[in-house]
Amino acid sequence: MTTLQNKTMVIIGGGSGIARQLAADAKAAGAQVISVGRPEVELSDEATIEALAARVGELDYLVTLASDPANGPVTGLDRDAVQRAFDAKVVGPLLLAKQFASRFRPGGAMLLFSGVAAWRPAAGRTVMAATNAAAATLAAALAVELGPVRVNALSPGIVDSGAWDGPGKEKFLAGVAAANPARRVGSPADISAAALLALTNPFLTGATLHVDGGGRWA
Repeated sequence: MTTLQNKTMVIIGGGSGIARQLAADAKAAGAQVISVGRPEVELSDEATIEALAARVGELDYLVTLASDPANGPVTGLDRDAVQRAFDAKVVGPLLLAKQFASRFRPGGAMLLFSGVAAWRPAAGRTVMAATNAAAATLAAALAVELGPVRVNALSPGIVDSGAWDGPGKEKFLAGVAAANPARRVGSPADISAAALLALTNPFLTGATLHVDGGGRWA
């Protein structure tokens, strides 16, 4: 595995529990981490992405965890919300690749985030399924085009990252854990460990890592 010592990692969507864990783990391993969120970078606005690339300069690793879900029945979907969901998961990462492609140092890698909904669709989650599936396919396509820069996707399952906090959380997570082959839900540390593997393994590219406790089969 490649060491993280003195590597530069840019994390887009740095406000989530998973992103914070990844940033902390990367820093502990010696990386310089630049965490970016809105409004500094808006993935629907290429100008902000271009400005970020110019500010960062050369880098080793780029991770995008941004999401903007458009959940609900198909018959009630708002087109603008659907577009924002695709901007966050597909169009934005594509523009990130465009602007950062020439800035990766040797051994560099990019990581996109997909999600278990792509492999286990549910009513009211059609846009989520489509955007997550597109993110996985985009990672494979970028791996071919940008090589030797490596590009992978990570597909988490249900993770106790703060996103589910609220009434009914414990009952929901207990139900997920009971159904999962792993008999537990994920933690930010689980996802961070997989993300660092995807970034630092020099022979891993074009892959989607499923870190879901087997949830796509449950």
